[in-house]
Amino acid sequence: MPAPEVNSSRLAKFKFYNKSDDARRRRNEVSLELRKARRDEQLLKRRNLAIDESEALGSPKESTHSPISMSIDEIVSGMCCGDEIIQLQATQACRKMLSREKHPPIDIMISKGVVPRCVEFLGYHHNPALQFESAWALTNVASGTSEQTKIVIGNGAIPKLAELLKSSATNVAEQAVWALGNIAGDGPAARDLVLGNGCMTLLLDLIKPETSITFTRNIVWTISNLCRNKNPPPPFDIVRTSLPVLNRLLDCDDKDILADACWALSYLTDGTDEKIQAVLESGVIAKLVGLLRSTEASVLIPALRAVGNIVTGNDVQTDAIISAGGLGNLIGLLSHKRLNIVKEASWTISNITAGNQEQIQHVINAGVLPPLINVLSSGDPKSQKEAAWAVTNLTSGGSLQQLVLLVQHGVLLPFCNLLEAKDWNTVIVVLDGLANILNAADKMGELERIAIMVEEIGGLDKLEALQNHENEKIYQKSMAMIDQFFNDGNAENPDMAPATVDDQLQFQASDAAPQGGFQF
Repeated sequence: MPAPEVNSSRLAKFKFYNKSDDARRRRNEVSLELRKARRDEQLLKRRNLAIDESEALGSPKESTHSPISMSIDEIVSGMCCGDEIIQLQATQACRKMLSREKHPPIDIMISKGVVPRCVEFLGYHHNPALQFESAWALTNVASGTSEQTKIVIGNGAIPKLAELLKSSATNVAEQAVWALGNIAGDGPAARDLVLGNGCMTLLLDLIKPETSITFTRNIVWTISNLCRNKNPPPPFDIVRTSLPVLNRLLDCDDKDILADACWALSYLTDGTDEKIQAVLESGVIAKLVGLLRSTEASVLIPALRAVGNIVTGNDVQTDAIISAGGLGNLIGLLSHKRLNIVKEASWTISNITAGNQEQIQHVINAGVLPPLINVLSSGDPKSQKEAAWAVTNLTSGGSLQQLVLLVQHGVLLPFCNLLEAKDWNTVIVVLDGLANILNAADKMGELERIAIMVEEIGGLDKLEALQNHENEKIYQKSMAMIDQFFNDGNAENPDMAPATVDDQLQFQASDAAPQGGFQF
């Protein structure tokens, strides 16, 4: 099968926390990363290797894998003759060759001119069997490379396939859905051509109570491909029309339908607050949060992705996830056996701790800190990085009392250990969070005590080692921290008071120190 798109990669994009604004990191997928294969995520394109041949109206009933008695030249000759019986036999033989599991002769068939002939046969409304075989052959051509898909598009297949979505022959309509899904999966330009031919409305109309499970699976997969890709994203006024249907589909118990519905929602939530709000208003929040308990990774991953995207929105949108019990379900994911799920859950929590103090308190009250600190201590490097973000975001926007609780939960040792992380960005995040904690201690007259703790667990040695780091930002931050917090007299360094994380709001000067300070 063609390599699926990778959706897990992210680079940070920030909405700065500046008083009333939130500091939440959105996804910013890189085209190079998108091309890397990821077998546990949704496929962009799929070849139709075998279905029940008896559905092919008027088609011979032999097995898909039966020997093909016609040569390629005989196939081409038969497709170009004027006898529709021979045309059907030749087109079916063509489709069977293109359905080979290994090394289908797509380029050879293209070079022989079968694509325009198949597109022509799509218009043979008096011969559904020939339409079906042609649509299947085009489905498998469009499952190939971008260049091969463009041949299908360039020969005018999209409007004819869109027309076939209204076919009274269910198998013809289903094969047209599949072909359009492969075309839409080729990228934004092809996707928008499919959308421009009115396919979203036609696809949504096909989902009815009597629609078979297998047909519904194909429809929902194609809809998800029409919602996919970011550069540019699809026209939101078109794709948002899928939201009521996607909401209903989340009540389905078929894991494939659930997975693709969640992927569609993850794409629709990967954007502005306005897009997130439209998804929120569709009524899917409680269902998505519930799916965080799914034992099926194929469902859990996109559900988590959608929830994670929603909490990059404004405070009201984040509160919707919290109110639906999202934090309780995220806790279990911090110890999931799949590392990418732990990383994604940690990233999601980091966007909640980037919120206001009430949201941070919900995180604390839900019991998130112990498992989060465990990820910080023993997670894989990517998960540790996201957990470090969660901690540093908490230190940036949290109250002094909330920082006291963080330290009481034992954050300092694993946090300081990450000063030796190989990833420079992780080190920078930890330096900023550690500076915030030391600043909070200073406000409470506890700086000496916390500084000694940091020194006793080896933190000062690690800071001193960072003064020789090749990254200029790291060595400057480490030098400034040592000057401010660990030199005699603890003279304030204006370069480090207070530490910031990309302009996020720091401790308010009016915060009252908690009674008793840092108690351990």
